[in-house]
Amino acid sequence: MLELHCHTTHSDGTLTPQALVDHAIAAGVTVLAITDHDTVSGWDEAIAAVGDRSLEIVPGLELSTIHNGRSMHILGFYPDRQQLEPPLRDRLLERHHRAAKMIAKLAELGFAIELPPTADNTAPGRPHIAAAMVSAGYAQSIQEVFDRWLGEYKPAYVEYDSFSATEGIQLLRRCGAVPVWAHPYLFRGGPVESVLPELVNAGLMGVEVYHPSHSASQSRILEELCEQYGLLKTGGSDYHGPAPVGNGSNATTLNQLKLTDRLLIPLKRAAAELRSPAKVHPARA
Repeated sequence: MLELHCHTTHSDGTLTPQALVDHAIAAGVTVLAITDHDTVSGWDEAIAAVGDRSLEIVPGLELSTIHNGRSMHILGFYPDRQQLEPPLRDRLLERHHRAAKMIAKLAELGFAIELPPTADNTAPGRPHIAAAMVSAGYAQSIQEVFDRWLGEYKPAYVEYDSFSATEGIQLLRRCGAVPVWAHPYLFRGGPVESVLPELVNAGLMGVEVYHPSHSASQSRILEELCEQYGLLKTGGSDYHGPAPVGNGSNATTLNQLKLTDRLLIPLKRAAAELRSPAKVHPARA
């Protein structure tokens, strides 16, 4: 059973890589991708945690970009770590600056908080800030914080910088990673059918067809679009850990989609071809 979209405490997940591996094995997962936001720092812990157990770790990440003025996430699978880590440092620095701006906005609104100290290679995000708001007693749940202050264009929201989806896709491809559009039907910058050709022209290679936020009919549409454009299909629960108290309605569980590893073989093949020196893969944008 396959999970190609999971987060750890190295970004906005609530489980350490070790704990995520333990939970995944207990849930019957046999292939697990570590896709933290804008960082690859959780891979080593996850791989070490597996030991001699039957779990394959897929190295990945979820890159934060902007398209049509709205947030867009691009998953990248099997990147060359040495090539990718230097440009990721800029992305992590931007995340730290963005978190600081949101905390300052909340302070101006009368909600003084501090985030727990984290390692430099950990990507801070809105869930961390929301959790701090709940801990400080300003809200009953993380969802309430998003609904009132941190959701897009709410009083304490701060946009990402101008790192475009095209730039993100091309960066991933330069670093040997297979770029995949994460949860397309959560994107708020245009219809999937009109946005997808733009991303394909930029070099997109796959779509996250199977996601808890997608209805069965939406997944079928995405399957058809993948066939039309010759794109890979991936899927995962977008797992961030057990649901916090008061936020259960937005929780996902590991292996809830019951995806088989049939999605993994073409993904591995695409990654191998992308990194082959004998094959040229120019971006088309």
